[in-house]
Amino acid sequence: MQSPILDILPQLAAGAAHTHALGFSYDSLDGDRVRIRAPWREDLVGDPDTGVLSGGLVTTLLDHVGGLAVWVALGKFEAIATLDLRVDYMRAAEARRDLIAEARCYHLSRSVAFVRAWAFEDSPDDPVAAAQSAYMLSSMRSRGLGSNLKARPETGR
Repeated sequence: MQSPILDILPQLAAGAAHTHALGFSYDSLDGDRVRIRAPWREDLVGDPDTGVLSGGLVTTLLDHVGGLAVWVALGKFEAIATLDLRVDYMRAAEARRDLIAEARCYHLSRSVAFVRAWAFEDSPDDPVAAAQSAYMLSSMRSRGLGSNLKARPETGR
């Protein structure tokens, strides 16, 4: 049976106000690796002398594709939040080229998802940047509604 998240990945990739404004689009899913694309546009350039996309755009792209990878791993949409995001820039992006980002959620705990992601033009083997990130999963995953109101066994309060 196909996961319901797969039907809405294109909307999750591009449907939020900021992702729509940045022109993000769903590219593909291969197993547990999800890909999205950011178009080269003049208004997204960080350095007008070189025509290279902004580093902030690269970070946003990697964070967003990481979130998509978490939802793919969960098999459903639920609230998540970025806890930690480390981006290592390997080289400048090529001028006037779209960027692709690919991510994979490699570990899920009850409350945190761990993701690795890459941004590149042609192949993840030649990345512009790589990211390691952690996302907080919905608190409803690990606790039932009202669990904070129940007495703790150790204190009775």
